[in-house]
Formats: sequence, structure tokens, C-alpha cells
Amino acid sequence: MNKIKIEKNKMNILLCFGTRPEAIKMAPISHEMIRRGLSHKICVTGQHREMLDQVIEFFDVKVDYDLDLMRQNQSLNELSSGILLGLNGIFSKEKFDLILVHGDTTTSTMAAIAGFYSGIKIAHVEAGLRTYKKFSPYPEEINRQLTDKIADYYFAPTQIAAQNLLNEGVKTKNIIITGNTVTDALEYAILKLNNGFVNSEIKLLREIIVDSKKLILITGHRRESFGEGFKNLCKAIIELAKLPDVQILYPVHLNPNVQDVVYDMLSGNKNIHLINPLGYPAFVWLMKKSSIIISDSGGIQEEAPTLSVPVLVTRKTTERSEGIHAGVSYLVGTKTKTILKKARELLFGFEPQVQMENPYGDGKAAIKIVTFIEGLELKNRGDKI
Repeated sequence: MNKIKIEKNKMNILLCFGTRPEAIKMAPISHEMIRRGLSHKICVTGQHREMLDQVIEFFDVKVDYDLDLMRQNQSLNELSSGILLGLNGIFSKEKFDLILVHGDTTTSTMAAIAGFYSGIKIAHVEAGLRTYKKFSPYPEEINRQLTDKIADYYFAPTQIAAQNLLNEGVKTKNIIITGNTVTDALEYAILKLNNGFVNSEIKLLREIIVDSKKLILITGHRRESFGEGFKNLCKAIIELAKLPDVQILYPVHLNPNVQDVVYDMLSGNKNIHLINPLGYPAFVWLMKKSSIIISDSGGIQEEAPTLSVPVLVTRKTTERSEGIHAGVSYLVGTKTKTILKKARELLFGFEPQVQMENPYGDGKAAIKIVTFIEGLELKNRGDKI
């Protein structure tokens, strides 16, 4: 009797990302896939370049395809077309069964569209975040909605995100509440730092920071704050720098709309240190040192609670309302008086400081995501005679 040869169908999986935040949040998924022996390829678009490369190196991520699309002052239309054409070239050479995209970037949305056009299933990591305001944030809000319209599987970080998807008609069976992989990445980074990781940026920060002073960390990059919003923020920073035993450190985003205002208004002010953008490990080190953070960053809203650092969110709305509800972040907008009032309260103890519980995850998001993907692979396997 002839033996029947059984061939196992393995899924060919692609992780696609292009910015530093995406790389940070996708790295734990790649690590978990490697730990379980789940083969996959990684494509980066290079939507960010230097900052992306730093994260890839820190997390020891192996890149299989690099579209290298970063160009100075390119429009979103130019970037979008480059992503579509670049992925089309890859898909013409290699067949994929599943693409994982992340969040709300142009890379994520264009990769989802390219995959859809090529008949490839799409899984959206960090799905379901919403403000339901078309231009707040721009273009991220529409990016995430478009990606969720295309996706087949949804890794929602929170119950609120999952409910948004349900309200939009997504089937319950395709939604998995995972927590946010940013907490997985943060735990990885903290472990490396605690085990003695240091680089030139961390050495420089050690020289700048005075441990006896309260540290205010500032960041800002959102398009909706360009102009008057950043001017108001700078006015608040100038006043905060006058407070006793306070120091301010501001890694200034490279966008000229940010740099021109910040350096014009803040250069030469005592207790305000303006520095270049930091790599991920140095920024985590800096967050750990901070008393408060003033930022419009979504990632910082998710990371800071793990470090028990409150965040003043300089936006009118946030798609990460869990932190607001939990009292670990505060929506202050870009009005100078509002920023000053809440910063003073937090710095000088008008509100009690307690150990925070992170509403965005417990560090096990990648495990939950890869477990689901393994289940898809088992379903995909068939006995072939």
C-alpha cells in the first residue's frame, strides 16, 4: 500500500511598516513570531528613515524588503503612489497570504490598499481608534478609517476601540482585543536599559539633566497645531521655565513648521534645553526621568502610564480616551493658560501622584496577536495528496 504524502500549507506573512512608531509597535510581533517558529517577511517603506533605522537596529529586526521612499518635502500623494508601486513590484515576485499593517500612517493605508488589490488578506494592528473628526488628527483619522474598511482581521488595543469597530459593522469574530504592543516594546526597552544599555544620546542627556530638578519633557509634531498652536505652547513653556526647581527638555521635531516657531521663541531661555529628536532607547530613558510630559503624541499617551508619568495632551481631541478616563493623561489643547494651570497642579502636588495602571495593555499584546495568526495558519493548512 502506497503511503500518502501530506504537505502542510504554511502561510506566507508580510509585516509592513514605514515610521518609527510603527516599527516600535510591530517589533514585538516579529519577535514573538520568531520565538514560535512562525515564518514571516518584513517590508519597510522608509516613510521615516534615520529614526526608523535606529529602532530596527535596537530591536534587532531583520528587513527583507526596503522601498526606501523617504524624500525631502514630498507630498502625501507622492509618498502614497511610491508605496503602491513599490509593493506592486514585491507582490509580482512573491505571493503573500496575509499582511499585517499598523495604526494610521500613510504606509499602513497604502499597504492595505495594495494588498486588497492583490487579493491578500489584511490584519490591522491597533485597529478601531477614532475621533470621528476628519481633520483631527490629519491625515491619521481618515487613514485609520480607510484601513479598517479594507481589513479582514482587527487587533483592537482596547474595549473602546473594539466597540467602535462593532458600531461600524465589523463582525465580532474578526475583532481581537489585545492591548497595545507599545507596552510590549516598552518592557523590552526598559529591560535593556536596566541591564546597562547606554549610547551617546543617553550619555549626553546625563550631562544635561539636573537630578534635583523636576523635569518637564516636551514633544510636538501634529499638523493641526502648526502656527498658532505651537506659538501658544511655546508661551506656556517660557512661563513654566520660570518656576523654581524646574528644567525643560524639548527634542524638537525636524518639520520646519515646528522648528521655525520653537527655535525663534525658545532659544536662549534659561532652563529650556532644545535638542535634536532622540532615538527610541534614549527617549524611553528620558521619559523615565520626567515628572510630567507635555505632548501631542499618541504613542506617549500609551507609554507614559507604564512609567507612572502623567501626560498633558496638547490636542482638542484624542482617539486614546482611555487614558483621559483613567486619569493618567489630561486633554489640555493648545491654550497657554490651560497648559500652565494643569502643569502647575501636577508638578506641585495639587493632585495626588499614585502608581498608574496602564489602560492600554499589559505587555502581552504580541502573544495574543500571534496566537490568533497561528490559528489562521492552522485553518489555512490542508492535507494534500
